[in-house]
Amino acid sequence: MTLLDQSVGQLARQLPGATRVFHDYGIDFCCGGRSTLRDSLNGRDVDQASLIAALETLPASQPGEYDWQTASTSELIKHILTRYHAVHRQQMPELIRLARRVEHVHGDRQECPNGLAKLLEGLHQELESHMQKEEKILFPMFKRELDHDAHGPIAVMRFEHDEHGEALARLMALTHDIQTPKGACTTWRALYAGLREFRADLMQHIHLENSMLFERAEAQEVRHG
Repeated sequence: MTLLDQSVGQLARQLPGATRVFHDYGIDFCCGGRSTLRDSLNGRDVDQASLIAALETLPASQPGEYDWQTASTSELIKHILTRYHAVHRQQMPELIRLARRVEHVHGDRQECPNGLAKLLEGLHQELESHMQKEEKILFPMFKRELDHDAHGPIAVMRFEHDEHGEALARLMALTHDIQTPKGACTTWRALYAGLREFRADLMQHIHLENSMLFERAEAQEVRHG
C-alpha cells in the first residue's frame, strides 16, 4: 500500500514527524484523520511529489517525540489531561483577552480579525464542556476497561471534534491563516503567536484521541463483541 492510500491518521501515528509535515502542507490529520492522504489532497493545489518525499525522508524518530502508541491507556489519558486539557484552560482566556484588545484598538483596520473574540469565546465554552465530558464520563470508562459501553460517548466526542475543526477553519479564515500583518502591535503579534500554538496543540490533542485512544477502545470493543 502506498502512502497515498493510507489514512492520514495512520501516517500521523506511524511516522514520527509526519504531523509537522502535515502542518506545513495544511493537511487535516486530526478531524480528517480517517481520510486517505489521496482523498485529503483531492482538488488541492499541493506539490504531491514534494509532500511524499518529505514523508519518505523523515528520520526514524524525532528529538523529544514520544511514541504514544506504545503507552498504556492510562498513560495516554494522563498525557492528554496534563499536556492538553490543562494547557487549553490556560490558553483560551488569554487568547480571548488579547483578541478583544486587538479588535477594540484596531477594529477599523482591514486586516483586523473582527469577530475573533466572539469565535474564541464560543470555542472556549464548547471545549470546556467537551473536556469535562471526557474527564467525568469517557476517560473513567476507559480506565475501568468498559470499552463495550463507550461506543456512544466516543461517537459524541468525534462529532464534537469535527465541530472544533470547523471552528479552527473559521479562525484561519478570520486571521488570513494567522499571518501577522505589517505594522502589527505587540498585542497583535502575541495574539497570533498564541493562536498558532493553540491551533497546533488542539490538532495534536484531537489526533491523539481520534486516531489512538478512541481507535484503541473501538478495536477492543470489536474483539470483545
